[in-house]
Amino acid sequence: MSCLLFAVTAMHIIILIMLFVATLDNSWWVLPEDGTLNLWHDCIYNNSSESWVCSSVSTSEWFHAVQALMVLSVLFSSLSFMLFMCQLYTMERGGLFYATGIFQILASLAVFSGAVIYAIHVKEFNKDKGEGGHFGHCFILAWVAFPLSMLSGIMYIHLRKRE
Repeated sequence: MSCLLFAVTAMHIIILIMLFVATLDNSWWVLPEDGTLNLWHDCIYNNSSESWVCSSVSTSEWFHAVQALMVLSVLFSSLSFMLFMCQLYTMERGGLFYATGIFQILASLAVFSGAVIYAIHVKEFNKDKGEGGHFGHCFILAWVAFPLSMLSGIMYIHLRKRE
């Protein structure tokens, strides 16, 4: 039982780290000329001055929805982890971790929605940045975090507290 508890806790911490990196790091879209675009600011490397030039992000409502959904996914997953720790020490024997599982599934749905919106509207977000580019590692991390957090939420719902 302690191995299962360790595995579930480790998986949740890995998911939280992935969500934090996907939300805060600077590589949702990679431009051909050493530029990266993220959810908070656009940075392009200026070769002549050998420095990064950063500007504000898109003002699109869809882009703000992606920002909000990614922040919500981090908040839901963090709340889920705190609930798990509280329930682990306060819940009576045989209880199920319903609240923990529900918040983890909500985190999964939020990251899924944010990644889908970004994928659909990426050309609109980057229309003034030039042609070309590809999805960066933060976008990929968001897609990897989605099934892991969904699986984690389902595991929490079926997990019973034992002595």
